[in-house]
Amino acid sequence: MMNTVWTLLGNPFAAATQTVNLDHTLNFGSRMLVENRTSWKAPIIWEGMFDPDMYDRRHLRGKSSVALTVFAVGRYLDAYLKTFLTSAEQHFMLGLPVTYYVFTDSPEKVPNITLAPRRSLKVMRVEKHSRWQDISMMRMKTISEAIQSEIRHGFRYVFCFDVDQEFVGRFGSEALGDSVALLHAHFYKLPKNRFTYDRNPKSEAFMETGDFYYHAAIFGGLWRNVKRLADACHRGIAADRLNGVEALWHDESHLNKYFWVHKPSRLLSPEYCWDRSIGDRSDIRVTRLVWATKDYNNLRPRS
Repeated sequence: MMNTVWTLLGNPFAAATQTVNLDHTLNFGSRMLVENRTSWKAPIIWEGMFDPDMYDRRHLRGKSSVALTVFAVGRYLDAYLKTFLTSAEQHFMLGLPVTYYVFTDSPEKVPNITLAPRRSLKVMRVEKHSRWQDISMMRMKTISEAIQSEIRHGFRYVFCFDVDQEFVGRFGSEALGDSVALLHAHFYKLPKNRFTYDRNPKSEAFMETGDFYYHAAIFGGLWRNVKRLADACHRGIAADRLNGVEALWHDESHLNKYFWVHKPSRLLSPEYCWDRSIGDRSDIRVTRLVWATKDYNNLRPRS
């Protein structure tokens, strides 16, 4: 099937017609040394597999629009938000309409950022919690409510990010899809028995096995699908609380359970969220987003 597409196009990155599914032009042969497709045939996006201009043209013609959600609560706002936003303006979905939804307990401290045309920023006040775990777990409820009340009326796609990250390279329209998950940089090469799923049978996030270990620092997709994910994770968290249980990695544990049951249609490789402290980067030709320095002892509220 894929060879036929290459023959018809001549060059695998030649201009495609409006009717071609862009994912049929992905050059899986360019990244044979990494896992580039799941068992359910979802692509795993790596540098070299796609033509960025082709994806951008298609999404511009299709009038794609993106809502980006990010939480900057407590000391995280001062430490990370300005770098996150200014770097996003340099690299995230350039050319497409984007609105940054910043959820914070200190709206007055959100920095003024120069934005490109058709890009905007909206500040949403959220409640301050005494434990960082509660901040993490309430994120799903807040995202769902924002999609229901506002985002669904103006945007096709939603991408949800942690704030303690910095864009350093293109994070473009090739990442857009129906349901998008991110491979965790520290786990993508490890055997499944080392994945840190929640192993407590009393938790709604309980998993004995799975496909991959997904990183909750980034997830996205069509707004309907992101809302379904957020609602499911929030229900699981609420049920756990009623039972006096807290999942091992909080909302990330519930996200992994959701994607085990509801397979994502697109996976992003660790290029899209890389930790520079990892010694082996032989698979990483480019970095698009990198982890900021973590200073949990000073940034997180005390448990």
